[in-house]
Amino acid sequence: MLKKLNKKNMGTSNLGWLESRFHFSFAEYINYDNIQFGVLRVLNDDIIHPKSGFDTHPHENMEIISYIIEGEITHKDSMGNKETLKRGEVQYLSAGDGIYHSEHNMHESKDLRLLQIWILPPKKGLPRLYGSHKFTKEQRKNRFLNIVSSKDGEAPVQIHQDVNFYVSELEESKNLDFSIKEGRQIYFVQIEGSSIINGIELKKGDALEIIKEEEMAIKAVTSSHFLFIEMAEA
Repeated sequence: MLKKLNKKNMGTSNLGWLESRFHFSFAEYINYDNIQFGVLRVLNDDIIHPKSGFDTHPHENMEIISYIIEGEITHKDSMGNKETLKRGEVQYLSAGDGIYHSEHNMHESKDLRLLQIWILPPKKGLPRLYGSHKFTKEQRKNRFLNIVSSKDGEAPVQIHQDVNFYVSELEESKNLDFSIKEGRQIYFVQIEGSSIINGIELKKGDALEIIKEEEMAIKAVTSSHFLFIEMAEA
């Protein structure tokens, strides 16, 4: 089963310093028919304008992954971590029983665009984790790059939940195929450009729910940058 989610039908917010598109219910956007997809609870496509950001705030019992698309993000948290990440790089945080952090775009003139993704943990009170990984464009060019996995997986970034995140930058007219194991499902996000997935065209900002399919066939219509999350069926 394939379900396309057009970006025009998603929730949006503009706070002046922050522009967001919400794939699922979040903040002031409430849609009781669209709370989550499996263990995927939040996926926000955020644009943070220069010299602004999220001041120090708490999280608990949530696994949070930030995938940087444009610009630079500067992170600081109550565990003593502080760093700046750029395009294609990943920051992750498993909040456990509680952690405080801030995220800012410190650049004088350039916007920061990122995907902010929240994954429900397998249980409450798990150990707190923080980390990052600086991937290169060559690692994801015309191939699937597994950027996040569970502790049993092989990705450089590992969290507690049974999920896999993949990204790719696929050149125009190139193809990639992904086999989907029985009992698994996928949430696919078209970050930049456009693709055709199993006959359905997605443009920048669109998404696709993929359930009970054996394979995902991807063709880049234009240069295509995408991310998808593979997980157990709900």
